[in-house]
Amino acid sequence: MPRGIAKSQLPSKICLHCGRPMVWRRKWEKVWEQLRYCSEACRAGRHPGRPGGAA
Repeated sequence: MPRGIAKSQLPSKICLHCGRPMVWRRKWEKVWEQLRYCSEACRAGRHPGRPGGAA
């Protein structure tokens, strides 16, 4: 019998920089409400050619 919650049932958000979906992770449990970016690169705006990125 499987334990826990199916990944499809976990909450998700969209990264404000690149628009990719982020699925809840246990390590983000305490900061989920404040989480806005999927990675440090998105937080720093380092994705050229993506929406909101430095070209």
